[in-house]
Amino acid sequence: MQRIMIRDNELDFRTKEAYKTLRSNIEFSGRDIRTIAITSSTPNEGKSEVAFELARTFAQADKKVLLIDADLRKSVMREHFKNGKIRFGLTNFLVGHCKIDDCLCQTDEPGFYMIFSGPNTPMPSELLGGEVFGQLLKEAHDVFDIIIIDTPPLGSVIDAAIVGKQCDGTVLVIASGRISYRFVQNVQNQLKKAGCHVLGAVMNMVSMDGNKYYGRYYGKYYGNYYGNYGDYQ
Repeated sequence: MQRIMIRDNELDFRTKEAYKTLRSNIEFSGRDIRTIAITSSTPNEGKSEVAFELARTFAQADKKVLLIDADLRKSVMREHFKNGKIRFGLTNFLVGHCKIDDCLCQTDEPGFYMIFSGPNTPMPSELLGGEVFGQLLKEAHDVFDIIIIDTPPLGSVIDAAIVGKQCDGTVLVIASGRISYRFVQNVQNQLKKAGCHVLGAVMNMVSMDGNKYYGRYYGKYYGNYYGNYGDYQ
């Protein structure tokens, strides 16, 4: 097993509380909701940040959590750790180059484990829809309380739907003011047609300026990520 140290993102109190509320909302969705896919409609909506902080929040609630980076096309999860060599990742395991324990990373936060995406592959959809990935989820389900899976934006590629239908639920991250309502509806319909159980949406990157009621309401109920998101997907 690989060991890593994760960075402290220094979230403000309001944002930390928003992630705790999101965690609670998922918990109230039912005890059988343990494997959760996180996706978005387009790149740069903050889905990877939401996946990471949500997994971390579950771990801080004394859950044993596995965060799987299944964005095999453009991963950004390495931004979240500050040292520790990552030798094997998800693609290494899926093509048979290592065992599960070889690609599993134990973080310095109690109960928080990660599997990074690994090297790029020319066939991500086939690997994520294959028997080996399904077996990984089954084995992880026996070991971990919660499994969070970061997937590519569904508006670009089909990977999120492939992963989502193997999960207990899917959460759609929406960046405020960046995409149209109709586009979000189309993505939601894609998830449902694929057989995914859509738990709901997270309104992300909500401005706290301007409409005070809007800012107070969404600041309380949803996770907000501030700063330059150009390096995240």
